[in-house]
Amino acid sequence: MAGTRRASTRTNGTRENARGSQRRAELLTIAANLFATRGFLATTVRDIADEAGILSGSLYHHFDSKESMVDEILREFLDYQQRSYDDILGEAEDARTAVIELVRQSFRAMPQYRSAIAIFQNEANHLAQFERFAYLDKAAAEFERMWIRVLQDGQEQGLFRPDLNVKLVYRFIRDTVWTAVHWYNPRGRLTANVIADEYVKLVCHGLMEA
Repeated sequence: MAGTRRASTRTNGTRENARGSQRRAELLTIAANLFATRGFLATTVRDIADEAGILSGSLYHHFDSKESMVDEILREFLDYQQRSYDDILGEAEDARTAVIELVRQSFRAMPQYRSAIAIFQNEANHLAQFERFAYLDKAAAEFERMWIRVLQDGQEQGLFRPDLNVKLVYRFIRDTVWTAVHWYNPRGRLTANVIADEYVKLVCHGLMEA
């Protein structure tokens, strides 16, 4: 009987942990949407709790502050993106393939991380002023370093024009790709993959007929 009770307790504990994790994820999704649409500073803990249909005090059972929430949202996205980029660079046969896949990967992230991308774009400069979020500047610098290295490799391989200013090219690609998150509709007619293919055409082949 004692063994049965212990097994039952463990099962109940596992279920409670699973429910707690699911609720935590739901609250993060709600917070991410509010931070992305209203802005981090304008969104209060009460706003998040109201949207979730709970009291503010109940929210503190899961998170100690809205800073902790945005921290977790951004870290998850940046970790995912860095791993994805690293995988692409490790597998791409040349710089042209790498650039194409990096653009596609950026769009593939949008359905899952749309809010996190918008928060990173809109709030990174403000948040990076605080020591807790110093990693945001480091992440942005690492992404830039990686892209510039790929573009320089392409020049050395004879795949990209030697007269290109790779830093400007990087900024052009970065800004045109990531700002798409503000109009991209995951339920719209154009999927992320379709949009990515159109962007790849523009980046690789330009706009004008030869």
